[in-house]
Amino acid sequence: MTEDLKPWFPIRTARLLLREFRDSDFDDVHEYAADPEVARFMDWGPNAREQTLEFMDRKLQEQTRWPREEVSLAIEHLADARVIGSIRLAVSDRDNLAGDFGYSLNSAYWRQGYATEAARALVDVGFKTLGLHRIWAECDVENVGSWGVMENLGMRREGHFRDGKLIKGAWRDRYLYALLQPE
Repeated sequence: MTEDLKPWFPIRTARLLLREFRDSDFDDVHEYAADPEVARFMDWGPNAREQTLEFMDRKLQEQTRWPREEVSLAIEHLADARVIGSIRLAVSDRDNLAGDFGYSLNSAYWRQGYATEAARALVDVGFKTLGLHRIWAECDVENVGSWGVMENLGMRREGHFRDGKLIKGAWRDRYLYALLQPE
């Protein structure tokens, strides 16, 4: 994310490994990307195999470059060595030391703390390694699980954007959450 910064991943947590994608991850990624419940509030999916292949090709190509302002990582479940989701951290405003993150997770692993565990690891990297001052994320107002993750991280709801994003042909309201480094 800066020219002199070495890659800060993979990251191991108690139950997860956040790492770059591999060709062999395709089936695991497609399993969650094709799930209508996972894609319900996203601006993508549910994916056909071709769309997941395009996603994987794009991520594998991005991984050949360093430095990069945005890093997407596979979320590997250590107990069964399966990729159960993905998580992204971006420096969205370098001048103001601001970054944002987003995530998606296989629905079989929802409500078990995995998204919070992965997001907490990336927030820590954002503040401690990248020197960010502010990290934000947003989600659909109906995506209770997603804003629950943000609240579990200690993030504050700072905004409610009416008709904030056009998703699958319908305008959707969005919540904005943020956390400051001193917090």
